[in-house]
Parts: sequence; C-alpha cells; structure tokens
Amino acid sequence: MAGALSHIRVLDLSRVLAGPWAGQILADLGAEVIKVERPGAGDDTRSWGPPYLKDADGRDTSEAAYFLSANRNKQSVTIDFTQAEGQALVRKLAAESDILIENFKVGGLAAYGLDYESLKVINPRLIYCSITGFGQFGPYAKRAGYDFMIQGLGGLMSLTGRSDAEEGAGPVKVGVALTDILTGLYSSVAILAALTARATTGRGQHIDMALLDVQVACLANQAMNYLTTGNAPRRLGNAHPNIVPYQDFPTADGDFILTVGNDGQFRKFCEVAGHREWADDPRFSSNKARVANRAELIPLIRQATVFKTTAEWVAALEEVGVPCGPINDLAAVFEDPQVLARGLKVELPHALSGLVAQVASPLRLSDTPVEYRLAPPRLGEHTDEVLARVLGLGSDAITALRGQQVI
Repeated sequence: MAGALSHIRVLDLSRVLAGPWAGQILADLGAEVIKVERPGAGDDTRSWGPPYLKDADGRDTSEAAYFLSANRNKQSVTIDFTQAEGQALVRKLAAESDILIENFKVGGLAAYGLDYESLKVINPRLIYCSITGFGQFGPYAKRAGYDFMIQGLGGLMSLTGRSDAEEGAGPVKVGVALTDILTGLYSSVAILAALTARATTGRGQHIDMALLDVQVACLANQAMNYLTTGNAPRRLGNAHPNIVPYQDFPTADGDFILTVGNDGQFRKFCEVAGHREWADDPRFSSNKARVANRAELIPLIRQATVFKTTAEWVAALEEVGVPCGPINDLAAVFEDPQVLARGLKVELPHALSGLVAQVASPLRLSDTPVEYRLAPPRLGEHTDEVLARVLGLGSDAITALRGQQVI
C-alpha cells in the first residue's frame, strides 16, 4: 500500500540533523525525498565519525553512523549550486517539488536565487521550510546556531544536571541533540499543516523554524513553573519538580527509576517497601506534602531500596501497578522484550555492507504504514536517475554537466 505522502516530492537541501530529521519523517511516510548535496563532500555528517558503517569484511566504509541516523528513504543528488548551471538545476527541481527544506544561514540562498521569494515565482505551490538557529528576524538572526549552544541559551541546561547539593553538580546537556530532533519534529508538523492549507488555498508558504523557539517551547511545565511564580526552577538531578517520589533510587545491584504519579500508587509502593506508615504520615500522605517534604522522604526511601535488586523491585512494583523500570544502556535497550516485540530495530540492504541497521520509525498508521524502501544513500547515488526521471535530461546532457563539475 502506498504511503500517506506518496504523492509528495520533497527537495531536501538541509544538512546535519534538524532538517534531515524532518526530511526522513516525510520520507518514512512515503514522500519522495531528493537530498541535494555538495559534490565531493556531501552532508557534513557523512564525515562525523567514527564510528562508520562496516563493510562485509569488517572494515570501515565512508558512511558515518551519524549520517545513517537521519537519511533513510532518500535519494542523493550531487549538485554544485555555486555555479549558474547548478542553480538552474535546483530551480528546475524546486519547480517540480511540493516541499523544500533548507537550513542555510538567513539570506544564504538568496545569492543563488534559491530563496523562497525567488522560488515561489516559479512554483507558487511550493512549501518552503527554513530551519535556522534563531529564526529569520531578531537581533540573533545572523548567528549560527548549534544544538549544544541552544540547549544552554534556551534554558534546558539550567534544568539538567545534579543539584547544587550533590557531588558533580552543574549543568549538563542532554545526551543526544534533542533540540535538533525536536526542531525536525516541529518542522514536519508545520509542513503537514501547510500541505493541508494548500489543499484549500492552492498556495504554498514559507515556514520559519528556529531552534531557539523550539527549545523554549519545549520547556513545557518548567517554563510554566517560572511564568506562574517568577521563580526560576533549579536543577534537581533526576528528581521531578512537581511530583515526589519520581526519580532514581539505589538497589542492591545498581539503580532503578521509581515514578509515582498519584497518592494511590504511593500507598502501594509503601506496602511493597514494608513501610505502610509513610502513606499515613501527614508529611507524605499527599503529593503536595511530599513535594514540600522531599528532603525528609527521599533519604528514607533510599535506605529502603538498597535491600532488593533492581529486578526484584521492578517485578514487585509492576505486580501492584506502580510504574518503575531499570536504567538500561543501549545494549540492554535493543535486547528488551518490548523493544523486540515492537520491531524498533530494522535492517535495510546496503551496497557497502550488505545490510545496515536502523532505528524504526515510531509512527504506526493502520492504513498507510511506514515503509522502509531505501537505505541512507551513498553520496550522489541517484544523481543520474533523478535528473533523467524528474527533469527529463538525456545521457549526453548529464555527461556534459559532470564534465563541467556541476554534478
């Protein structure tokens, strides 16, 4: 069955993560995604290694794992659009596309006639998504923006890390480029909204996505904690600002996570822990009281949890419906029975390695399911095929462009 977006063509001029992530989401949903890359070098992340994909003999290929994470189901076309002939090719591809994604600096594509104002003249239905660090206007608009920097500037790192009272205190970034990922997700949502609007108006539009905007928007309840009180939230390590107990606790053989979401669950936890008196203690009987008295409660729980293993706690608490779980490394994640049952690891044929492992899309549509059609492409793998099929160029024209180093 054709994917939900199988009638849509996307021209992906983006690099690194936020833009490619949005493009991969659309590609997984069935869109034809043509990734335009620089001849010779390609997307920056192609060289962001090690680690690299291994070939059949266990040797490193030129394909970095980072690139492989965000470019599935795409076709790679190499075009040098610093040359006039290359600009003309991209304009022709844009004229035949529904969506364009780019993450150049503000105004960076105008010099090549590839900005939204130029391209909407030749394709008024084009949905043009620009992704930058700080957006198309404002005092920071001209600055480059990277995920790590935005995590700090946008407040996330002020919330992430051990509290001032703990050893190793200080701000810590999230272990993946989460702001980039969230920006890719928001971008795909905006693109789909623009597609729906186009079905009514017949017109495309420009989408202005900024990493900083997304980071601030995703502060969620912590932002509202500040806006409601005027008090900036402090770092709490793995604890929750509004719910107690909701953090990690030591066990006889490691640590586990306890996420008590209501007073009923707390009473069940107390019974399993052998301390029913905590549930009736006015200091701890309600979540409001537990938040106010966390400094007294948390040490009591920590003293109790060390007498059972992680597996024993998880089994006992799951039996009574108290949410909890282990702290897995990635080896344990991909061996977890639920992860295996959900098929979150997939493999696709790859010319250099035989197969390349991928993390499956979490999107599960009953009538138009995600399809895994293409492994992340090798640089320029589809140049000739796309130029012939989409633009109708003959082999002589393609050979001439390659001779001029346009492609």
